[in-house]
Amino acid sequence: MTKPKVLISDKMDPNAAKIFEERGCDVDVITGKTPEELKAMIGQYDGLAIRSSTKVTPEILAAAPNLKVIGRAGIGVDNVDIPAASAQGVVVMNTPFGNSITTAEHAIALMFAVARQIPEANARTQNGEWPKNDFMGVELTGKTLGLIGAGNIGSIVASRALGLRMKVVAYDPFLTPERAIEMGVEKADLGTLLEKADFITLHTPLTDETRNILSRERLEQCKKGVRIVNCARGGLIDEAGLKDLLDSGHIAGAALDVFAKEPAKEHPLFGTPNFICTPHLGASTTEAQVNVALQVAEQMADYLVNGGVTNALNMPSLSAEEAPKLRPYMALAEKLGSLVSQLAHGNLTEISIERSGAAAELNGKPIEGAVLAGFMRRYSDTVNMVNAPYLAKERGLQVRSVRYEGEGVFNTLLRVTVATSAGPRSVAGTLFADKAARLVEIFGIGVEADLEGHMLYVVNEDAPGFIGRVGSLMGEHGINIGTFHLGRRETGGEAIVLLSVDAPIPAEVITAAEKLQGVKLVKALNF
Repeated sequence: MTKPKVLISDKMDPNAAKIFEERGCDVDVITGKTPEELKAMIGQYDGLAIRSSTKVTPEILAAAPNLKVIGRAGIGVDNVDIPAASAQGVVVMNTPFGNSITTAEHAIALMFAVARQIPEANARTQNGEWPKNDFMGVELTGKTLGLIGAGNIGSIVASRALGLRMKVVAYDPFLTPERAIEMGVEKADLGTLLEKADFITLHTPLTDETRNILSRERLEQCKKGVRIVNCARGGLIDEAGLKDLLDSGHIAGAALDVFAKEPAKEHPLFGTPNFICTPHLGASTTEAQVNVALQVAEQMADYLVNGGVTNALNMPSLSAEEAPKLRPYMALAEKLGSLVSQLAHGNLTEISIERSGAAAELNGKPIEGAVLAGFMRRYSDTVNMVNAPYLAKERGLQVRSVRYEGEGVFNTLLRVTVATSAGPRSVAGTLFADKAARLVEIFGIGVEADLEGHMLYVVNEDAPGFIGRVGSLMGEHGINIGTFHLGRRETGGEAIVLLSVDAPIPAEVITAAEKLQGVKLVKALNF
């Protein structure tokens, strides 16, 4: 049997190549190639191991007919065209937890540096000055750390901060009261955190939900004298607002390891007093680089030799026998998870996944993973069907799976219910004969609808003329309606409109829809 052949195209710990060889792969280490050179050689390889330098574009993929897996030694996969890889049947893996300690320690190091103005004091001292009276820092002991994001890295930062005798207040939609107690932190909403925190560190991915989470308005809400550290992702902080508030003295100091646009060789923040920056060094330690290189080699070799799947971003954990039956259900499950996540609000502490009829006879784990992947995608840019259960457990989200034998109204049915502070919220869907996913119930209201692309969800009072008003509004703004679905609890009671459109719905349309007579809620949905 021919051994799988792997190319390591970026500089990586030498032990990664040894792992490939020990586990039955042939490996070539050829780094520093141009895109054209990589394109010319990639066709002979089954696996491609990369870091951040190699760009895996559709052109590279088109030249790689034998490629089966791409492994990124690290978290970010911005340099891989995942849709193109998926379309070609190439599995994309990363190593999301290999540099957690390193990144957490860098955040703590920057927190010390900004508290004591170490970089500026060092520069002036080495310049021949002795500016002892110009630097009056603050202690970390007894101060309150505001933790935005309490996942893997955030929980490590919290542990280190507690060891420094700091108080920790954490904001994370998935942090349950039980998990907060276990971590030794106070769970709070974002507004409360901003009011209490002396230091703020960010540990959340960049998603539509977290982008600009520290906007100018929220920065102004912070306690005067706050110090802010970001080792997570650029784009989480309004950088222009940060500079203005540093200049005004409202923010006492800031330390950034990441910027909205990188490499940041020029930036308005550069030279601002009490501002510290590093060039995206969060994962740059010897230990972290070794860890991620060894992990990606182990994962890729396991897939190429044994078919095992770990930390795949575009493939569920499935056996060859199960895949044909489960894939339509997983598509439905992911959409239901995404729907309930986009609509349910408050403290989400528990999610229940019910399978009845034909669905009850199937392997529930892939379905559960698909629900969780859809549910948590708003809060994580690396979540997938493989790592979603782990991330849910890490955040203390209770997951309950239930199967009911026998058929009800539908031959097969999936129901996803979340426990919120306002009570349980549930959505349900089925598969028709063509295996197409259909929504059949939303928050207790029966409705039949596809879940595709861009959609508008409206809760309104059931009254004559409302459908026409919604249609007219869409027409006035040049929005083409693809499908229009209706449901209601009872005549004259609460009703819903769920319509699909051809393009993203602008904010001004949402605002205009909210002003229509009888409207209770308007929400733009995306699938």
